[in-house]
Amino acid sequence: MSAPLLSIQNLSINFINESTATHAVQQVSFTVSRGEVVAVVGESGSGKSVTALSVLQLLSSPPAQYSAGEILIHRQEGDNTDMLRVSGKRLQQLRGNSVSMIFQEPMTSLNPLFTCGHQVTEAIRIHQKLSQAAAKRKTIALFEKVKLPDPSLIYNRYPHELSGGQKQRVMIAMAVSCEPALLIADEPTTALDVTVQKNILQLIKELQAEKEIAVIFISHDLGLVAEIADRVIVMYKGSIVEQNTVQNLFKNPQHPYTRALLACRPAMHPKGKRLPVVSDFMNKAQQVNAYNVENTIPATTASGLNKAGTQPLLEAQHIKVWFPVKNNPGAFIKAVDDVSFTIQPGETLGLVGESGCGKTTLGRSLLRLVEPTAGAIYYKGENLLSLSNGLLREKRKDIQIIFQDPYSSLNPRLTVGNAIREVLTVHHMGSNNTERKEMVIDILLRVGLKPEHYDHYPHEFSGGQRQRVGIARALVLNPSFIICDESVSALDVSVQAQVLNLLNDLKAAFGFSMLFISHDLSVIKYISDKIMVMYKGKIIEAGNAEDIYNNPANEYTRTLIAAIPKGI
Repeated sequence: MSAPLLSIQNLSINFINESTATHAVQQVSFTVSRGEVVAVVGESGSGKSVTALSVLQLLSSPPAQYSAGEILIHRQEGDNTDMLRVSGKRLQQLRGNSVSMIFQEPMTSLNPLFTCGHQVTEAIRIHQKLSQAAAKRKTIALFEKVKLPDPSLIYNRYPHELSGGQKQRVMIAMAVSCEPALLIADEPTTALDVTVQKNILQLIKELQAEKEIAVIFISHDLGLVAEIADRVIVMYKGSIVEQNTVQNLFKNPQHPYTRALLACRPAMHPKGKRLPVVSDFMNKAQQVNAYNVENTIPATTASGLNKAGTQPLLEAQHIKVWFPVKNNPGAFIKAVDDVSFTIQPGETLGLVGESGCGKTTLGRSLLRLVEPTAGAIYYKGENLLSLSNGLLREKRKDIQIIFQDPYSSLNPRLTVGNAIREVLTVHHMGSNNTERKEMVIDILLRVGLKPEHYDHYPHEFSGGQRQRVGIARALVLNPSFIICDESVSALDVSVQAQVLNLLNDLKAAFGFSMLFISHDLSVIKYISDKIMVMYKGKIIEAGNAEDIYNNPANEYTRTLIAAIPKGI
């Protein structure tokens, strides 16, 4: 048999911070053969991305320290290169040419100062020594291959002018531009719509099959990797706990952590069943069966549906949000086009749709963070659109929003305690800073954080912890209505389960109503009483959550449901 393309043997990586060493990866060994798709799964902090980044030597050293192991690339017979010991010049040749990478967040991986076409062309010219014109032709051809609309137009566009799915396609075009033997895809579909996610997976599979590229596909979602992988490697706390073929791993998972990842997906659980979390499985491994969820703790939430005749908490009437088209007088982008709905006290209304359908714009228009072009928004019988700025500020104390990306919505220069306390100060709650600090610590405890976290900065938290901070900031004012804007879309499935449980628990404790915005119908179905499906600025289907999920009337809704990764 020929040697595998990639061979990682006994890899151990530490991160040295002053005198402290964090063991990020411990004794990791696996191989990847030519034309094979190997998935590496695990939650944030499991070591999967650190392992992948080490293949291309993209970890800064210090603080990264390779304490043991080797990473061998076998390009051809007798040509074995240890990536840990290769010279800088040789490493530059191998990056992109032999091994390439699709990063998790294309917006931070693409340079905002250069057009998308320029960035791909630059990568091609570095490795293939083509002329500018030839590199441009190849770039446009690659844009066609990854199914970008109007490739010549996209070539001259900047990253901020593209949708999330389009930016990810640009990254894929760049990654395959030099026809690498190994492609590392690090969470390439995280936070993308399920339909876009399905298209990206299909695109990677097509490119992999066409060129016989080996792929390392990194994800936290076992349901997703079932769609693309041949083999699966499960990582937990820096070590590999299980390796198997996709079929065998799904049919007979051996490790309790693998069973936890399989079991905590919302699609597997009816409303009223508390989502199991990883710690439950790891603490009670001997009793747990991944496919028997009857032992999960019942959720404390009651149905949000109210008796007929009660006044809606919020009523939106014929909301329109139109944006004028630049250099085209009289033309408008109809982000939200004549949308009406009601939310009852204690109810959770799910709003689902693809990126660009207008759901985030609609959510923000309820708070007047985006001013509606027309319509009326009645909150407890009062039209929010008629309020002055001063009265609107007072009303916002009762209507809060949890943003999709808590890191960008938190000030990196403020500790989370001061960021939450600032909210109390602005709204004149608490008689002094000492009392406000006590209120902040109380809400931190309620969302599962610790009192000492008051003095921590945003960068010192994990993604799930930062989302808890965002929830705490929204709840500290004790609002009656909360808008959750894609607040779990970028989280690991295990952390997502914890946050969904937390929202349900807090809803029961505080009694607020929610507009829960997501592109994932399985999450929406689990947490919502009623669902609205949005498409191109309009609501195309609405009704009871179970009815919409199990018997969708609209073809678009059926498409969204069909795109949800089901696993094996």
